[in-house]
Amino acid sequence: MRIGVLTGGGDCPGLNAVIRAVVRKGVEVYKHDFVGFRDGWKGPLEGVTMTLDVPAVRGILPRGGTILGSSRTNPIKVEGGVERIRDNLAASGVDALVAIGGEDTLGVATALAAEGLNVVGVPKTIDNDLGATDYTFGFDTAVQVAVDAIDRLHTTAESHHRALIVEVMGRHAGWIALHSGLAGGANVILIPERPFDIDQVCDYVKQRFEQHYAPILVVAEGATPAKGTMALQAGELDAFGHVRLGGIGQVLEREIEARTGYESRQTVLGHVQRGGTPTAYDRVLATRFGLHAIDAVHEGDSGVMVALQGTEIVRVPLSAATRELKLVPLERYAEAEVFFG
Repeated sequence: MRIGVLTGGGDCPGLNAVIRAVVRKGVEVYKHDFVGFRDGWKGPLEGVTMTLDVPAVRGILPRGGTILGSSRTNPIKVEGGVERIRDNLAASGVDALVAIGGEDTLGVATALAAEGLNVVGVPKTIDNDLGATDYTFGFDTAVQVAVDAIDRLHTTAESHHRALIVEVMGRHAGWIALHSGLAGGANVILIPERPFDIDQVCDYVKQRFEQHYAPILVVAEGATPAKGTMALQAGELDAFGHVRLGGIGQVLEREIEARTGYESRQTVLGHVQRGGTPTAYDRVLATRFGLHAIDAVHEGDSGVMVALQGTEIVRVPLSAATRELKLVPLERYAEAEVFFG
């Protein structure tokens, strides 16, 4: 069997571990042949491939990013995109495809599976917001990067008596902000699931300074103020119709300083959270996902995604992964609120 592999969407620590596991077990145990498709869905859409064999995956376990490259190409919005992919897979002799990605990448995979193509999905997002799986690889690394930054910012906040705002990733779900804020001892955590009251945020800031400490605020990029309290500027859309986010940290910096009189500074971690060496947890989870994904392909199981449920790797319908986002429950946010101020 000849199997194609692609990685789509934002890069993520652990992608190479998945690729390595798929290829190593696929070649050495099942004797399959592999081809790598370059740059997400652009690869099968335009027939752009690379060699993917055991030598190609040696040494990539600890590497961040993806040796296959990635993009946010959406073939569903390209005229004749599905047929072009079908034709290019046939031209490459590909019998099945392993698609590694998040909501958008797996949404395309779901549509292709519905068209009769053999597709197995592997969940990937640092935001940890995919349904049907307890955790996604990359999340643990992103949280650790954020915590390292927060730990360092505590000392400079105290030295300069400033309110420091740390903007982390999280478009619709605040898992990174919640976990890194809790682990880093943040005084305020703002997430998309809970619109914030800017007056309450400023009260927390003043309360912290009154205790002779400097506050740290962790805010997800998708956090929004309660209706009518603050104005935010809308951004442009990407190929999947998502607004390009970023800037909430800057807005909070301005508002907090104006409303409290205390000097404020923002730090936007941005793509730093995506890059670099994956943590041990992410390497193991990504490897297990890859091993089980190639099992599914070998057994002819299509239209499924491998998922972590408890401590076991299971298979779920691809549609279950993209049916709804996994958001932070308000009771989890309430746990963090105990430490605000």
